[in-house]
Amino acid sequence: MINTEAFTKRLQQVIDYYSETASSFAEKIGVQRSSISHILSGRNKPSLEFVLKITHAFPEVELLWLLNGKGEFPSTLKTIQLNTTTPSPPVIEKKIASEIKHEIREEIKQDKTIERIVIFYSDGSFKNFQN
Repeated sequence: MINTEAFTKRLQQVIDYYSETASSFAEKIGVQRSSISHILSGRNKPSLEFVLKITHAFPEVELLWLLNGKGEFPSTLKTIQLNTTTPSPPVIEKKIASEIKHEIREEIKQDKTIERIVIFYSDGSFKNFQN
């Protein structure tokens, strides 16, 4: 379970690191300003979608660090220079999906059966398919 108070401190650290206001930070990650305010005040807990928006908009923020303080911030592993040859997110997502399909085919060849598949949607909902 996430420690909301510690998460709030790390979120504030991220906002301060990028010299953002809560309002400008909310705009950059694509949430309402009130969402940031409510999380920083402790009124609301962060959703998975909220956390993923932060890690997507700010690649130097490691997911594990943001959630439970393990790792480092800013991440030296994710800090890269973006250039014109960097694939766009849909291209990356297609590549990942292709790799997953390949892994599933390899697992099936080894007489393994799929027990469960979970699909997560961008709105925070998910579907669980169990064999």
